[in-house]
Formats: sequence, structure tokens, C-alpha cells
Amino acid sequence: MSVSQAIASHIPYLRRFSRALTGNQSGGDAYVLATLEAIVADPSGFDAGHDVRASLYRAFLKVWGSMPVNAHVDQPDLSSDEHGARRNLEAISLRPRIAFLLSSLEGFDTAEVGRVLECPVEQAASLIDAAGKEIAHQIRTDVLIIEDEPFIALDLQTLVEELGHRVVNVARTHHEAVEAVSKERPGLILADIQLADGSSGLEAVNQILDTFSVPVIFITAYPERFLTGAPPEPAFLITKPFGVDSLKAVISQALFFDRRSHRKEEAESVG
Repeated sequence: MSVSQAIASHIPYLRRFSRALTGNQSGGDAYVLATLEAIVADPSGFDAGHDVRASLYRAFLKVWGSMPVNAHVDQPDLSSDEHGARRNLEAISLRPRIAFLLSSLEGFDTAEVGRVLECPVEQAASLIDAAGKEIAHQIRTDVLIIEDEPFIALDLQTLVEELGHRVVNVARTHHEAVEAVSKERPGLILADIQLADGSSGLEAVNQILDTFSVPVIFITAYPERFLTGAPPEPAFLITKPFGVDSLKAVISQALFFDRRSHRKEEAESVG
């Protein structure tokens, strides 16, 4: 089996991971493309052994890590010394975040996380645990759920509230979703892509985003349809059935990048 055949089925899920890591579709997909180009340019450097998936994600992280900007998060209104100190702290917290995404979103076990990150199993476990503790202290927000199936909506609400967030509304249709945000603006939206009444959660979200900016996580039973690399596709995607850890990881990333965006906007307005 050729390398391209071996990795083909894993590419959509690598896009999911890359988008969650970078915070947007275009950036995430660009890194996946760069990874594939690197493998094509030097196939001998790609380990196509028994654990092809781990090798693919490891190759991706090497490409992603080759960009210095990915090692830290810029902070406004800091002195040069403070900026350097904060940058180092962000770099320390980045590796646990990656480990947590590999584990909870992509389903790698701890040993596989270790192989992807090229670290001992004990260190991989420690990184995953550290990320969980970081996320537990994350800023809470108000959440709108767009989901027409009552049991799934209830599961989502329960999990979101267990993470410390407040569910402000559960909308079942496009119309209900738009009406809900006109009454109270959420800080995060969880939306099923296809609603049972024939309306689209994707279209509802696009209409909402025309009025204000809010991070969105889409939920679907058919992730491959929205991980093709053809724009526009969701940046944050959870697959049904979902677990608390995968939901926790993606919510954390969505809010993380939303806070980064607001910090940049505030810095630009001050400047």
C-alpha cells in the first residue's frame, strides 16, 4: 500500500484537529496541505509502519511547529519583559492543550499521544491532566444550543452546565435560533448542522453571524461531509455521538480563540 493510500482516510480528521488547533478553517487546512506536501516531497521521512495515523499527526505537528508564531500567543499592553514572560507561559500551556485535543477530540490513547508528541507515556498523561485542570479554570460563558432532538439537546445542556457554563436557550429550528439571539446574545453557540424540520443550523448560524461575532461549534453525525477542505466549512466540529471530553476540548479552543480575537480588537482600538 502506498503512503497516500495509507493516510487518505485520516486526512479529514487531521483537518478537524488542525482547525481546532489553529481556530479557523483556512489556517487549519493550509497546515494540513503543507503537511501532505512535505510528505510527498520526502516520503522516506514518513514512518508508514503499523501506526500510520500517529505518524501523520506527528508529521503535521512538526510542520505546524516550524512556524515560530505558533509557539506563543501575543498579549497587548505589556512591557517587553512582561511580554516575554507571558509568551513563555503561553508556550508552556500549549503542549498540554495539544495533548488534550489529541486525546479527547481525536481519540488517541495515552500511549499514542506519547508517540505523536514523541514523549514518554507518563509525560503524555501528565500533559493531558494539566490541560484538564487549565480548562476547569476557564472563563464561563452563556451558551445557545441549536438542536432539534430533545435527548441530544438535554445531553448537551447537561454537559455544558457541568463545565460551568450557562445555557440561555435551546432552539429547535432556524427561526427559534434567530429569535433567541435577538433576546439574549450568547458567548458561544453549539449547533446541529441539519435540523429535523428541514431547516439548517448552518444557515441559522450564518444569519446570526451577520449581526454579531460569536464562536460556534457545529455538531454532526457525518463529519466527513464538512471536512473536505472546500470552503466554507466549520472551524470547530464535534462528531455524534460525543463525549464530555471532546466537548470540553472544543469549547475550550473556541473560547480561547474568541478571547484572543477580543484582545486584538481592544489593542487595535487603543492604538
